[in-house]
Amino acid sequence: MRFTETELNGAWLIEALPISDERGSFARTFCAAEYAEHGLETNFVQHSVSHSVKKHTLRGMHFQSAPHAEVKVVSCIGGAILDVIVDLRPNSPTYRRWTACELTASNNRRFYIPKGFAHGFQTLTEDAVVAYLISEFYNPQASTGVRWNDPAFAIAWPAEPTVLSEKDQAWPLLDKLPA
Repeated sequence: MRFTETELNGAWLIEALPISDERGSFARTFCAAEYAEHGLETNFVQHSVSHSVKKHTLRGMHFQSAPHAEVKVVSCIGGAILDVIVDLRPNSPTYRRWTACELTASNNRRFYIPKGFAHGFQTLTEDAVVAYLISEFYNPQASTGVRWNDPAFAIAWPAEPTVLSEKDQAWPLLDKLPA
């Protein structure tokens, strides 16, 4: 695997390196030893999948508040998405900054998202399937988010959302989050 740290402190792009032959290919997508060598989380207690039917569906921006904050490793196993994260750690040098990467079923990329980041994505194709490794159990009381179009971040989404849940439309702006 190839590990590339993004411009946001602690967030990584991880690329599987397939070995190909006449049968097709094989690639390792997770190795605890390699993650640990880079100081990354290796214990993932939940593995989840989401399926978005329509192109330009937007999901986000989600996170779990402390003490239930979670690390996520996100990959796209069907279709394509623009995966977006925002650093919400007040003491971070990259606080309020965002970055994005395109994840597709064929590019073998995973996005490592540390605790303290909001996460969301917009589908670039119909029938996008996203897989998650998650370091903490889901806690409904800790589940929260920030608005996908918050001017504090000015995220450059590829298109206006075609589908956006009521819950995601109603997340507060960053400046209105409870302390």
